[in-house]
Amino acid sequence: MINGAHHVSLSTADMEAMLYFYRDLLGLRQVSDGGFGPGEMPAFETVVGLRDTRVRSAWLHVGNVFVEIFEYAEPTPTKLSPARSCDVGLRHIAFDVTDIDDEYDRLKAAGVTFLSAPQTIGGVVRAVYLRDPDGNIVEFQEVLPGGQVDRAHIVGLPQ
Repeated sequence: MINGAHHVSLSTADMEAMLYFYRDLLGLRQVSDGGFGPGEMPAFETVVGLRDTRVRSAWLHVGNVFVEIFEYAEPTPTKLSPARSCDVGLRHIAFDVTDIDDEYDRLKAAGVTFLSAPQTIGGVVRAVYLRDPDGNIVEFQEVLPGGQVDRAHIVGLPQ
């Protein structure tokens, strides 16, 4: 039985840029940062299907989800072109926000790339897509009154 989502994992060639974006700009709390070299974590190498890995891993947390970021030194990662919203594969990470317009203005001023300004969709949510330093799509959504989303993870919010 599946209990729920635990984390999303990203691979990067620039850990510092990703930490700046997710930790410093978006405000996720960093809970760990470490690494290991070839043969030090054989079970990890088996799970990810790679051998002789040299990797740095950081974990960040917000609300009810963790974001895990890997930076592989070995094997050498391939940088992919940023995918479009319609391309096959995992397309975005969505974060529930309290004031999407303030977040949009703040991040736009910090130089973050957005695909549009926030839009109201179906009268129940405002949403906007932005890109992280590696070109991954991140969605911000603000659920409007009448919208349905589990917000039990938000401390201090009336349920």
